[in-house]
Amino acid sequence: MDEIIKQVKEYYGKKLQSREDLTTSTCCCTGAPPVEIEGVLPLIADEILDRFYGCGSPLPPLLEGATVLDLGCGTGRDVYIASKLVGESGRVIGVDMTEEQIGTAMKYQEEQCRRFGFESSNVRFAQGYIEDLAALGVEDGSVDVVISNCVINLSPAKERVFDEIYRVLRPGGELFFSDVFSDRRIPDALAADPLLRGECLGGVMYTEDFRRLMAKAGWADFRYTSVRNVGFSEGDVKDKIGFANFSSRTVRAFKLDDLEDICEDYGQTATYDGSIPGHPHFFDLDDHHRFFTGKPMLVCGNTASMVSRTRYAGAFRVTGDRSVHFGRFDGCAPKDGGGGSEAGPCC
Repeated sequence: MDEIIKQVKEYYGKKLQSREDLTTSTCCCTGAPPVEIEGVLPLIADEILDRFYGCGSPLPPLLEGATVLDLGCGTGRDVYIASKLVGESGRVIGVDMTEEQIGTAMKYQEEQCRRFGFESSNVRFAQGYIEDLAALGVEDGSVDVVISNCVINLSPAKERVFDEIYRVLRPGGELFFSDVFSDRRIPDALAADPLLRGECLGGVMYTEDFRRLMAKAGWADFRYTSVRNVGFSEGDVKDKIGFANFSSRTVRAFKLDDLEDICEDYGQTATYDGSIPGHPHFFDLDDHHRFFTGKPMLVCGNTASMVSRTRYAGAFRVTGDRSVHFGRFDGCAPKDGGGGSEAGPCC
């Protein structure tokens, strides 16, 4: 474990100075970011953007006034985007173990405050380990949203990471993160390879192990909001690890005490009112729940809780409760990997 941490620090602190130093495109975003994020990017310092190594845009809507925690914040791109989105009434905590990365992030704290027109910074950076947030002063139930961008795969102690996330989230709080996953377990010898680990391939989570890990940590149900295949060209990386299939996924999970391990039918409906900024016509809860404004949708008990017992509640009207049970809910049809088997959530 100590050796892996040392290797990752060396890779991200010394070897990588910009995105051009990456060997693969695994840790790179593709496609346009959501409009609310796109609008903030021009306000972010160039050095922060040049040294950003992420595979998604894990910043959910409705962040104003929220407390957001970014795990593995690097040079702070997502921290500062979140800083703008939460506004002066919110706050953002960025955690990273690599001195060079977090040093760059901290260097721009006052400048980014001025660029956003804030009277004082709403950001705090902490150098430390995402496996031990208590040591950094992050208290139980103190965070509304936890985000992470292509970092959890680097951790040699993922179970501890998800236990810590569950601990620090408030009831109804949201975990929203992007990372790389595989369709099989990676052999230990390859998982320890410094290049593969640094390029977000050696430490990836096998999707079914991830499902089991989430359940153990407290999440009976979680959702994928996006899934895209990750490929790489011929060369050393492909020769070493080309036997596996990789995907970049964004995961949404809520800390709720009434979620069940499969979707159950209680005859409930949910109607979106179009009030979430940037989403006037529809809102995608995940990759198979698109709520069109004003149109009632039959939902399982888990989905009903996700939109009625979280900060999204103000944008939804849910009918029905759990007083009458109609059996397993068959209306959830995930596009890829969100469950669907008897052993896991069907959403």
